[in-house]
Amino acid sequence: MPSENSLVRFVDIQKSYDGESLVVKSLNLDVAKGEFLTMLGPSGSGKTTCLMMLAGFEPATHGEIFLNDKPINRVPPHKRGIGMVFQNYALFPHMTVAENLAFPLEVRGMDKSEREQRVKRALDMVQLGVFGDRRPAQLSGGQAQRVAVARSLVFDPDLVLMDEPLGALDKNLREVMQYEIKHIHENLDLTVVYVTHDQSEALTMSNRIAVFDDGIIQQCAPPEVLYEQPENAFCANFIGENNRFLGNVIEDNGDTVKVEVDSSGDSTVVAKKVNVSGVGGRSTLSLRPERVTVNPEPGSLPNIFSGVAEELIYLGDHIRTRFTVLGHDDFIVKIPNSANHAHLEEGGTANIGWTAEDCRALDPSD
Repeated sequence: MPSENSLVRFVDIQKSYDGESLVVKSLNLDVAKGEFLTMLGPSGSGKTTCLMMLAGFEPATHGEIFLNDKPINRVPPHKRGIGMVFQNYALFPHMTVAENLAFPLEVRGMDKSEREQRVKRALDMVQLGVFGDRRPAQLSGGQAQRVAVARSLVFDPDLVLMDEPLGALDKNLREVMQYEIKHIHENLDLTVVYVTHDQSEALTMSNRIAVFDDGIIQQCAPPEVLYEQPENAFCANFIGENNRFLGNVIEDNGDTVKVEVDSSGDSTVVAKKVNVSGVGGRSTLSLRPERVTVNPEPGSLPNIFSGVAEELIYLGDHIRTRFTVLGHDDFIVKIPNSANHAHLEEGGTANIGWTAEDCRALDPSD
């Protein structure tokens, strides 16, 4: 059942470009009023196609999209009342910044005094109040993107869609703009649907993240749930850094399982049972690098193994250490740079351990 607070609903949406293969497969998704929902996934996963169907630039092959409980499949894009922000800004080069913002208001037949008030208010939102007379060519990349955001807000849309809007910016500016867009969303109580392949962007900005792969939402959850409690191997590997072991389930104890790790010399790992078929089945074990303890007290953890420190990289707040453990030479541990952190040398050995709760037994994955 849809929530009473839903602004957008995708109901049984499918999309095919060739009439045979489905790019989006039976999508059912609600977006709440005031929510910042990010569609995240690799190229070709279907996330941008979903955004284009919501905007009205692509027709759905099957199913219905609702906005404010009204079906919009047959409503043209310019009548949906949706703001859009693209990666390439899409600003008119022959117009000033103020004229770019006023254009969607002119199309809607708004009088000049109201247009001027709205343009000023939108530019103030993005801290560009004195830039109204400049042309797009006179703006930096970050300023141009702010103008594009302001233009999407100028007519008070019910919904703003953003398609990889920060992809053309350098790393530092991209991080600044993430927080600016997040703050605009919070201050204006906007509803935003955002598309990106950058998982750090998604974690920083979103109330919920829908992870796409092969035209299907693999998991849709708040960032902390998605990171801490991935439901399958794809989500665990796509969101954040992740150590993985593949092996056979040899014991099922209800909440936990024992998995014999391939290439480990018959070593077994105790893990939280999340998504496995049972004894005899294959499983991918997922473990975050920051959840590993170096030199734990003997017997203090259910999983303690000897490892060889192959590489240590100093990164300021932590030391990124690559171990060989359980037959894998790419096991990463993030050691906090604190007064009592473990002191290691390349080629040295150390015990490393982790809890069963932090190690998730998921579906087998290549």
